[in-house]
Amino acid sequence: MRAPWWQGLDLRVLRHVRGVLRRRGLELTLVEHRPGDAGAFAALDGDTPNGAGLAVIGPELSAPEVGLIEHMLGEAALDVGLALRDRDEEPELEAGKRVRYAGILGAAPNMQALYSLIERVAPTDSTVLIQGENGTGKELVARAIHTRSLRSGHRFVVTNCSAFNDNLLDSELFGHKRGAFTGAVSDKAGLFETADLGTFFLDEIGDMSPTLQVKVLRVLQEGTFHRVGDTETRKVDVRIIAATNRDLTAMVREGSYREDLFYRINVINVTLPALRERRGDVALLVEAFLSRQSTQAKARGKKLSAECMQRLLEYPWPGNVRELENEIERLVVLSGNDPVIAESLLSPRIRTYTPDPDAIADGDVDSLPAAVEALERKMISAAMRRHSGNKTRAAEELKVSRRNLIRLVQKYELE
Repeated sequence: MRAPWWQGLDLRVLRHVRGVLRRRGLELTLVEHRPGDAGAFAALDGDTPNGAGLAVIGPELSAPEVGLIEHMLGEAALDVGLALRDRDEEPELEAGKRVRYAGILGAAPNMQALYSLIERVAPTDSTVLIQGENGTGKELVARAIHTRSLRSGHRFVVTNCSAFNDNLLDSELFGHKRGAFTGAVSDKAGLFETADLGTFFLDEIGDMSPTLQVKVLRVLQEGTFHRVGDTETRKVDVRIIAATNRDLTAMVREGSYREDLFYRINVINVTLPALRERRGDVALLVEAFLSRQSTQAKARGKKLSAECMQRLLEYPWPGNVRELENEIERLVVLSGNDPVIAESLLSPRIRTYTPDPDAIADGDVDSLPAAVEALERKMISAAMRRHSGNKTRAAEELKVSRRNLIRLVQKYELE
C-alpha cells in the first residue's frame, strides 16, 4: 500500500489550527481524498480539488463557521505544501545548501550562514538581539529560534515596543493591579507572565523609554518584576529575543540607551541581510509569493513576464522582502485574468528604476566566477530587452553566436 503523503512530514504547523478547532468541538483530519461529510476542506497546493488535503469533520456548521475554517485550512495547506516541496526537493540541493529553513526562504550564501547560526543559537537560553532593516523578517527569525529551542512547547509571545506609549507599554509588559490607574478595573497579567517558560520577542526595543529599560534589565538579570501599582515581587523564566532597526551602539554613545541593557540583550547578535544583498533569492521569493496568492481562483497559474522579472531583479528593494511581497500581491490583483503579468503593471518606482551598470551590490557575489556570471546575465538581459527578445540582433550586439546566446539565455532563465 502506498504510504500517506503526510508520512515523515513535520506537522507542527497544524498544531495551532487543530487546537482552535478542538475548542469548538471540531476535528482536523488529514485525508487522501475529499470526504463526503467534511464541513470544510483545503486541497494542498498542486493537488486536484478532490485530492489530498486538510479536512474538518463537524456536523451542522454555519456559513460563517465554514468560511472561517476554510480560511484557516487554506493557510495551513500552504504551509504543508511548502513543507512537502522542501522534502521532495531536498535530495537535489547542493550538499549543505538549504532553500527553506523554518519558514525562512533563501539560498544565498549569507542566508546559509544565518541558518547555521540559528541552529547553534536555538538550543541555548542565551538572549538574542536581531538587527536588520525593516522588512527583512526579524520576527520570522525569532520564531525560528523559538521553534527549534527547548522552549518550543511553550508560548511564543510578541509585542512591538513602538506601538504603545510609555504607560501603556508598562502595563502591557508587566501587568497591573486593580485601581493602579483610571480604567484598571481588575488585575491584569502582563506579557512577561504570559510568556513564562516560553520565549518573549520584543520588537523595536530601541524605542523603549529609559524608565522601562531599567525594568526590563531587572527581568533579564534577576527574573523578577512588579506589576504596575503592586508591591508583590513576581518571578518568571523567560527567554528574551529582541529586535531593532536602530543603531543601539550609537544610541549608547548618545546616552539615549542604557549601556548595561545593551550588553545584556546583545549576548548573541544576529544581523539579517537586506534583500539587495541577496538578489539571487528574488526569483525564489517571487515564486513563493505567487504560490501563496494561488488560493485566489484568478491567481492560479500566473507567472511574470521575462521583462517584469528582470525589473524585479534590478530593483534595490529598500523595503526588503515585505515590499516584494506587497508588490507581488498588487501585480496579481491588477493582472486580473491574464496568465502572464506584464512589466507595465509594475509600480512606477520599480518600472522606471535605472540601475547603475557599473555597480555590483555587496553580497550579490562572493567569487570572481560569480561576478562574471552576474555581469554576463545583466548584459544579456539588457540586450534582449533593447531588441524586444530578438536573439539574432542581441547576439550581433554582444558579438557572440546566436547558438551561444540561446544557451546562455536558457542558463540564466531569461526567456
